[in-house]
Amino acid sequence: VQLQASGGGLVQAGDSLRLSCVGSGGTFSFYSIGWFRQAPGKEREFVASINRRSGDTYYENSVKDRFTISRDNDKKTVYLQMNDLKTGDTALYYCAARRTIITAPHGTTVQDYSTWGQGTLVTVSS
Repeated sequence: VQLQASGGGLVQAGDSLRLSCVGSGGTFSFYSIGWFRQAPGKEREFVASINRRSGDTYYENSVKDRFTISRDNDKKTVYLQMNDLKTGDTALYYCAARRTIITAPHGTTVQDYSTWGQGTLVTVSS
């Protein structure tokens, strides 16, 4: 599967954005999808993941009350709804895929994922 992320932009603190990750070239429902982000000068870090079942999600602590990950397998798309954005959320956001079984644990490291989309830039101003 190939992935393409979109939806980034320049917003003010407290605003919302929705990122999209569209898959192509594979059976999208076979893949768990993760969102990661990388701020300038920092390592890429886990944000959220969704397994093959739409209700099976996992979040990094700093975003779990503000961000929501969801998927629409018919549209081969995973969304990351980001609310109450903070300046610390500024980063290049990447989506990534890994083929898993339905009951697989969530992948939270870069090494857990085999396929990556290009990043989409989110800039949050104060």
